[in-house]
Amino acid sequence: MIDDGTGLLTIGELARATGLSVRTIRYWSDEGALPPVTRSAGGYRLYDAGSAARLELIRTLRELGLGLHDVRRVLTGETTVARVAAAHVTALDAQIRSLRVTRAVLSTVARRGSNAEEMTLMNKLARLSTAERRRIIEDFMAEVFDGIDAADPDIRRRLRFAAADLPDDPTPEQVDAWVELAELIQDPEFRATMRRMIEFNAADRGPDVPSGSSLWFMSRLVRLAGQAVREGVAPDSARAAGVLRELIGDADPAVVLERLSAATNVRLARYRELSALVNGLEPPSSHEAEFGWVVAALRARTAG
Repeated sequence: MIDDGTGLLTIGELARATGLSVRTIRYWSDEGALPPVTRSAGGYRLYDAGSAARLELIRTLRELGLGLHDVRRVLTGETTVARVAAAHVTALDAQIRSLRVTRAVLSTVARRGSNAEEMTLMNKLARLSTAERRRIIEDFMAEVFDGIDAADPDIRRRLRFAAADLPDDPTPEQVDAWVELAELIQDPEFRATMRRMIEFNAADRGPDVPSGSSLWFMSRLVRLAGQAVREGVAPDSARAAGVLRELIGDADPAVVLERLSAATNVRLARYRELSALVNGLEPPSSHEAEFGWVVAALRARTAG
């Protein structure tokens, strides 16, 4: 403190009192956040007790991540701490979302052992805007349903929900699932597989078949085949033939086998699993044992 009775502090004394470096205080002073109260006869900056309190506020605001522009606005009364804090929370939320995306992409790259080209693609997919992600989904839906008007409307609704967009605040797992899902629904081979399943569904529907019949058939299949699996019924046994008759009636086993094989594709199961993860839901059961039993029973009836 200058020994002249004024109680003023040099920049070095202010640094020692606050634990900040002279360089930091000088920088904040040069930027207008901490102007000196006056200058000594030799031109040195001098500060008072109010400057020390102001410096503590500046330090706190800077530690919370505010830029010097916002700090100056608070100090001059142009805005309040509460308003700046609210705006900063919004900015932090955006940064957190971006960091989650970055973490998810890097985790996926590490897990897959991806090269630079694959990493670039994944990063682009993860950082697409909401409108861009929706365009990918709409393009997928348009291609697999184009010209197929007789398909069960319930399937269209379920597929659209399954391909739902990322939430505003996704988890790393959801971002990871979205990247894989986006790659999948843009793959021409997968689109062809999905369209073939839709075509089979449309071919099986009559004009008076109610919406949701496809789901009803699958539920019935899981129930009947599940019971057969639990009771140890062999797929090629006479008892299995009775289960099939109850399930498909007089339908041609070869035709049903073709349709069911399309619907139980491994990549379709992965699509459903990824969709559940993106939507924040528990991945659905693939019912592999039940579908596998029915496929084996159908093959036993069509062999030879």
